[in-house]
Amino acid sequence: MHRRLALASAAALCGTLVLTACGSSGGASGDTAAAAGPVKLTFWSWTPNMDKVAALWNASHPDVQVSVQKQASGDDLVTKTITAAKAGNAPDLVQVEYQALPTLVSNDVLADIAKRSGTAKDRFAAGVWQQVTLGSDAVYAIPEDTAPLAFYYRTDLFAQYGLKVPTTWAEFADTARQLKQKDASKTLTTFSANDPGLFAGLAQQAGAAWWTASGDAWKVAVDDTATRKVADFWGGLVAEGAVDNQPMYTPAWSKALNDGSQLAWVSAVWAPGVFTSSAPDTKGKWAIAPLPQWTASEAVTGSWGGSSTGVTTGAEKAGHADAATQFATWLNTDPQAVAALVKEAGIYPAATAAQTGGALANAPEFFANQPDFYTRAAEIAKNTAPAAWGPNVNVAYSTFKDAFGKAAQNKSGFPAALTAVQQATVADLKKNGFTTQG
Repeated sequence: MHRRLALASAAALCGTLVLTACGSSGGASGDTAAAAGPVKLTFWSWTPNMDKVAALWNASHPDVQVSVQKQASGDDLVTKTITAAKAGNAPDLVQVEYQALPTLVSNDVLADIAKRSGTAKDRFAAGVWQQVTLGSDAVYAIPEDTAPLAFYYRTDLFAQYGLKVPTTWAEFADTARQLKQKDASKTLTTFSANDPGLFAGLAQQAGAAWWTASGDAWKVAVDDTATRKVADFWGGLVAEGAVDNQPMYTPAWSKALNDGSQLAWVSAVWAPGVFTSSAPDTKGKWAIAPLPQWTASEAVTGSWGGSSTGVTTGAEKAGHADAATQFATWLNTDPQAVAALVKEAGIYPAATAAQTGGALANAPEFFANQPDFYTRAAEIAKNTAPAAWGPNVNVAYSTFKDAFGKAAQNKSGFPAALTAVQQATVADLKKNGFTTQG
């Protein structure tokens, strides 16, 4: 998305995400003149122990001191940041989920740091870096963590039932059917609609681009060919009973993982933490494998989550953008900083050099049976497909939960559910004054 479109759309976005965030714009906080003493930066982040990581920077950068202020994540932080920016009280730095970047850019909250970010681009996979550029020449943040999708499976039960790890989605479907034939009480996995991020990642892998900007207009393609292929695939498996239709993160779902009723899970690199709490009795029985492919010769994955560190326009107006960009770059590329993020916050770093060795030299304790866990994860991550986000992801996600939740329970209606998401997303953009294309 180009800066021209972002600024032209700022007023129109009021009401898309937060009705309370769009008051009159106040002046920037701070003074553009250099103040006596060190530059003092504020950083809003939800990452655990981020203050401990910032302390490393503060100890070696007496002229630039960073104060971390712990925040809630998700839409709450987006709302708070927009409100603060309108009042002239935005922090200098803010942690931003990738899908929230267009919303903050459209509200003129994030500065373009392309001329300040140096060679940071070279430290990240192309698909990850594209998310912080929004497909333009601008750079709105530095990637912090990423969450490539992978296939997790019970090694013992796959061996017991004579199943092969699927390398394509066609093989995945066959494996699901074979398991049902051998033991009707078991299921390979479930289709869940209570977290749209998973479906979005699967659509990315298939080549989807849900939002694109051209000139002053947005094109929404939630129902593009790639996404329809994904919806039809999962809808077909649910309809025939080859996979379950129950939502994730419920007691019943955890029980299925723990007692072996569910043998696999398509999830992100952070899955070991979920297994630890949801399926404690299965420690050492799971393995990570690449996500099944639509074409056998490919090795592409999507992502489910991840965040970045953005520099605000408030910092730019206050004359702090250079210092803030230096900190954001250090935080996400410096070996000591990234190692601290892994150790203190348990993140999977976006910087490719940090995804193996060092703090990730050893497999997660839950996967002690797979010593090369992070080596495998890094191989998967390097082929992460780019995501295309827009200014009203929250509307698309909310509609997805409702429409696909009903389709999953009814075991039918997946195409109609996808159409509903498309129509709701376009209608919301038009309602809030955006120009739409196609």
